[in-house]
Amino acid sequence: MKIALLPNLTRKNAPAVFREVCEKLDALGAEYYVRDDCDGLPETGARKVPHDKMIALCDMVIAIGGDGTIIHAAKFAKPTLGINAGRIAFMAGLEPQELDMLSALLSGEYEIDRRMMLKAQIRDASDRTVETRYCVNDAVVARGEQIKMADIAVEYNGRLMKTYTADGIIISTPTGSTAYNLSAGGPVVDPQIESILLTPICTHSLFSRALIFKPDSVFRLYCPDNGEIGLSCDGEATLKIPGGCSAVITKADVYGEFIRIKNDTFLEILNSKLEQRRL
Repeated sequence: MKIALLPNLTRKNAPAVFREVCEKLDALGAEYYVRDDCDGLPETGARKVPHDKMIALCDMVIAIGGDGTIIHAAKFAKPTLGINAGRIAFMAGLEPQELDMLSALLSGEYEIDRRMMLKAQIRDASDRTVETRYCVNDAVVARGEQIKMADIAVEYNGRLMKTYTADGIIISTPTGSTAYNLSAGGPVVDPQIESILLTPICTHSLFSRALIFKPDSVFRLYCPDNGEIGLSCDGEATLKIPGGCSAVITKADVYGEFIRIKNDTFLEILNSKLEQRRL
């Protein structure tokens, strides 16, 4: 069993949690690796190799940080265990005080949660794909740097559904329903139910509501007046959508795989995390 460690050192608690994870893995006799360009880590028994080699070599990934770190790690097509070194971390499988449970990784006493992902493409005026991104949580098409709202047309399965005057549109997976979608007033969906959620952001309308669609739906979003809009996937850097171009969002043909050691249900996790947020 070879394990890749991906710590997010911008998190205050990450170095201490990383050190403790390494100590637990040493005690278990596990073989584990970190990127050779990851500076500022405590001295541990981790082997340092280039990032691509590490991902190819390892059987699973342990991501240490918040939800962003865990989601980023899950895109490497390896089973991923998130350890919370942030604040809420809905996607974390373990909290720092639960690291004794890491023994389950070597004994095989864990399950894999397969989570639906989205594929988001920017296409030019000739419908050629110029950029492709994958999303665990959501793809957001939103206004650019201008303060005013944008007009964003949404096509559903090839037909114009609606043109929203809004700050943006969230296209979310069920996993992402507890992220930006929740903050924007969208519904919470059990991540085992494959579907695609559409939630407008601050729309200028009395009757625009979040909607849930079947997983094989195809969405095309664009600005009909060629205004400034952009695409952000899982909160990463925004890609500009030039005039005449569009964002096409569909279910991805790959899944995120998350390691589950504890037996908490989705509702138990949701209630626990939201309670933490209130404290």
